[in-house]
Amino acid sequence: MCRSLLLAASLLALSACAFKAPSAEAVLKPTKGNTASGTMTFAQQGDKVLITGQFTGLTPGAHGFHIHEKGDCSAMDATSAGGHFNPFGQRHGDPSKPAHHAGDLPMLVAGASGQARFNALMDGITLDSGPGNIVGRSIVVHADPDDFTTQPTGNSGARVACGVIKAR
Repeated sequence: MCRSLLLAASLLALSACAFKAPSAEAVLKPTKGNTASGTMTFAQQGDKVLITGQFTGLTPGAHGFHIHEKGDCSAMDATSAGGHFNPFGQRHGDPSKPAHHAGDLPMLVAGASGQARFNALMDGITLDSGPGNIVGRSIVVHADPDDFTTQPTGNSGARVACGVIKAR
């Protein structure tokens, strides 16, 4: 009896150690005529996703930043990535407010050197199964700031970098 309990406890401890929250990454490459690039990581934290990243080659200032519906960056201008990821049928908007596309992210802001860092804990998206799953979709940096008002894009301008979000 004691051996059985000890064995069961050991197996439970090992399985708990083996559990790893889902994670993903994206390597963003410049679109034609641009120099922006970056690396993003995504980590599931409960019902939210922690998104972090580093970028170079951006023009100084604010840039619209979104998860797009298709995991395809093959077009020279990244239009193959489709529109903003919007599985819940919301209007485009500020991600700090309740109503917005699931793919609407806070502004990416580059310094005078063209470098930027990004760190946000987002809800409405997941790395697990379900309608909010972002694995296999793309992440896009735009040339201009997002006004968080204009439908459906936020008037963010051209796509300057794109990368596919891949599970790791």
